Amino acid sequence: MTQKMLSEAEGYDILRKYDLPVPEYQIVKSGEDAAHAAERMGCPVVMKIISPQIVHKSDAGGVIVGIGSRKAALGAFTKIIDGAKAYNPDAHIEGVIVEQQAEPGLELIIGGRTDPAFGKVITFGMGGTMVELMKDVTLRILPITEDEIRQMIKEINAYPLIAGYRGSKPRDEEELVRIIGNVARFFEENERVVEFDINPIRLYEKGACAVDARVIVNDEIAVVEKVARIPVPMEYFNPRSIAVVGASQDSSKMGYAVMHNLLHFPGQLYPVNNKRSEIQGLKAYPSITAIPAPVDLAVITVPAIHVPAVIAECGAKGVPMAVIITAGFKEMGEGGKALEDRVLEIAKRNGTRIIGPNCLGVIIPPRGIDTTYVHQSPKPGNIAFISQSGAIINTVVDWSLAKNIGFSNVISVGNQSDLDFLDYLRYVGKDEKTKAIIMYIEQITDGKGFMEVVSEVAKIKPVIAIKAGSSRRGQAAASSHTGSLSGSYDVYMEAFRKSGVIAVHTLTGAFLAAQMLAHPKRYPKGKRAVIITNAGGYAVLSSDYAERYGVEIVDLPKEVIDELNEFLPEFWNKGNPIDLLGDATEKRFEKTFSVLAKHEDLWDIAFIITFPNLVLTSEQMAKQILKFSGMTPNRLVATLLGGDSMNTGREILKEHDIPSFEELDYTYRVVGRVLWQKFRVKAPGLL
Repeated sequence: MTQKMLSEAEGYDILRKYDLPVPEYQIVKSGEDAAHAAERMGCPVVMKIISPQIVHKSDAGGVIVGIGSRKAALGAFTKIIDGAKAYNPDAHIEGVIVEQQAEPGLELIIGGRTDPAFGKVITFGMGGTMVELMKDVTLRILPITEDEIRQMIKEINAYPLIAGYRGSKPRDEEELVRIIGNVARFFEENERVVEFDINPIRLYEKGACAVDARVIVNDEIAVVEKVARIPVPMEYFNPRSIAVVGASQDSSKMGYAVMHNLLHFPGQLYPVNNKRSEIQGLKAYPSITAIPAPVDLAVITVPAIHVPAVIAECGAKGVPMAVIITAGFKEMGEGGKALEDRVLEIAKRNGTRIIGPNCLGVIIPPRGIDTTYVHQSPKPGNIAFISQSGAIINTVVDWSLAKNIGFSNVISVGNQSDLDFLDYLRYVGKDEKTKAIIMYIEQITDGKGFMEVVSEVAKIKPVIAIKAGSSRRGQAAASSHTGSLSGSYDVYMEAFRKSGVIAVHTLTGAFLAAQMLAHPKRYPKGKRAVIITNAGGYAVLSSDYAERYGVEIVDLPKEVIDELNEFLPEFWNKGNPIDLLGDATEKRFEKTFSVLAKHEDLWDIAFIITFPNLVLTSEQMAKQILKFSGMTPNRLVATLLGGDSMNTGREILKEHDIPSFEELDYTYRVVGRVLWQKFRVKAPGLL
């Protein structure tokens, strides 16, 4: 399949079919024809070279503007042809296009390209020759609604130039909405079009004009066959018996570590080793078929060359699912890919589902399952972590033990030869122990399928994602990490936004967001906030952070202030944030919470901020927060600043799934990121 760029005239012809405003034009092959065309259209006109080999016309001297007479058009033709031949002597020159010169206007760009994972994407922003320098653009994955078009127009930094800025009249925003909608329809309906840009499109107070159009098409339509997906039964992740193929007594081998981590599995555990009769205190079997009982899950650690035979034995034994820890498959090149394809063919023939290969394995702490070789198994909890990197899982598990964070599931996807992100999302979406989901993603192959599945999961459980490969170097690293190629980072961010996924940039941010959203109340119902604290400095900082991250601090009505005046000291600040002063007692907080609960319709989020002091212990504070939480359906977010002296209160809140932060900036940053996803507040800071 080859690609070619249409001539500007061919591009204009297509745009005209979709009622898009383009200038009048004519293709000429002589100076005399150019002169006649300029005279007929009425000067001034623009003349441009037409050559498939000259993409950047200006660089070749192939564009002349402001041609004001018949004589000038005649000379311009000669100059353009001579310049093009000098620039590229081998270029095939098809002629020169003469077109009406559009009036100056606000120069915008509307573009589109076909993303390998998510399909057709449309881009809008500031255009002209400075488009790459300014990078003031936004994008959407098609299809797109009129509301989304209006939203993306308002998203660019230069929107005030469209709406009217410092006395300048507004541009024709309604015409722009219509044009973007028609461009989106053109891109969707023309399957051969893989990339295009209309740059610039000039927007006026009334109307617009597409000054240049660049359209790239395939010579044939790419047919994407939708592969039928066979659902994975939930019981596959709740095995009653596990066999470790390659189990070892040698502590330096992977088969030893995997076997060791499964010793606490409450079901039947079978070591498989054809050289030993006993492994780590358990009877060993020479092959999986020699085990005299059913096997629900096989964990494979033998060298890659032996894996096809082991998978064939799993099929003969009737093993429903196998975890292939072993590396040496498609991530190693064509030979490894052929071996992986062979394994998958054998597995499909026998009905065995595959996790991996080249993966760390799976950990399901509530069921005592750990098929990995992590140093120490994590604690049970309510967060599911799905990762394309085994090393990151190792790090996260070790970190979680120090932070007392537990997991419902930890899944290393590996090469995803069979089961992939979609299967794991469906599983954790239905898993009763899972209250929040974190994903570390390098590459998604079926972008549309991913969006369809994750959109449904995100309706019932919060989904947080870290996407690797935002930099050019990062993309190169990701492409070889698990035998995959990273797609466009910006397109992934848009796919997450459209699917209800909260995109973060750090593991710390991911877990803070997950802990907050694992609460039964999940998302705040809005962005209006009250702030209650016993520290004036933190009240001031809270105002700064709230504004920075899109949290709206509401004004307290007179009736609320009057009620608070009845018991607060005369010199309290009488506003929001509510500063209860450094000597605030448990009773003072309790009465304040009661007033706010009574007026819960005024706010959506209550930020409660306290610090170590001798008047109020963290335990007392936590108990009052719990009581407050029971009085209102609104979200409470606590920040217990300080060191170990605040741990008692933090643990009490954690036991009741109330998010508790230890750093004030992170408090508002996490909430701001959540509000951005849910309510499209101002762009949040990095998390």
